[in-house]
Amino acid sequence: MSEVLKIFKIGGGIIDDITQLGQFLAELAQVSGRKILVHGGGKGANQMLQRLGIEPQMVEGRRITDAATLDIVTMFYAGKTNKQIVALLQAEEVNALGLSGADGNVIQATRRPVRTIDYGFVGDLNEHSVNTKLLEQLLETGLTPVLCAITHDGHGQLLNTNADTIASSLARALAGSYTVELHFCFEKDGVLADINDEASVIPQITADQYQQLKSEGVIAAGMVPKLDNAFAALEAGVERVVIENALRINEPVKTILCRS
Repeated sequence: MSEVLKIFKIGGGIIDDITQLGQFLAELAQVSGRKILVHGGGKGANQMLQRLGIEPQMVEGRRITDAATLDIVTMFYAGKTNKQIVALLQAEEVNALGLSGADGNVIQATRRPVRTIDYGFVGDLNEHSVNTKLLEQLLETGLTPVLCAITHDGHGQLLNTNADTIASSLARALAGSYTVELHFCFEKDGVLADINDEASVIPQITADQYQQLKSEGVIAAGMVPKLDNAFAALEAGVERVVIENALRINEPVKTILCRS
């Protein structure tokens, strides 16, 4: 079996709380072996937009990114948030390297075409988007890449890309070189059977069970695109996908997704 690579994606709710962010990164530092961290930007970008008189625009949980918004999210995602995470990891003696998709051409995206909605400067990924060679070189030197949600199109244009999609695409692209585990970390202990009962964690979900839970409305809203990405990663050869509490990644309570 090839070497294990663990890819962690952290949710915005944890990023917004510096104490919880520090706790998560301390937990991450205890995870042995090769690892990559992917993050979004939390509420900081929205707060700055509002201070500048720009109202954030969202459609079905996805950000509309005009030119002014792109400037702000780049400042927050690739700047303040990314470098704060790297600094905290360095304090935990993890040799982290902060990257946007433009750095080293690590993730190249295509601007989303206008159909019914113009999402602006939003980048979509494909099977050729990830620079696996560079990531493998970084991992082999013992570095921990920390990637934000800013990508580029190869022609000088920065783009905003969904962080869950980036994490899933990284996992799929690197599955040929490593035994990849993909971990989605947020405020809950896993996928809940009852949103009002924190103890109702579903320990395991197959692809068929996922479709049934969606049809019953047990899994809905923002969890759907996350799990869609997760099951697509499993189909593409990712060994394991885990949904877990960012503050308890080294504890056994979590949801494990599997093909069958």
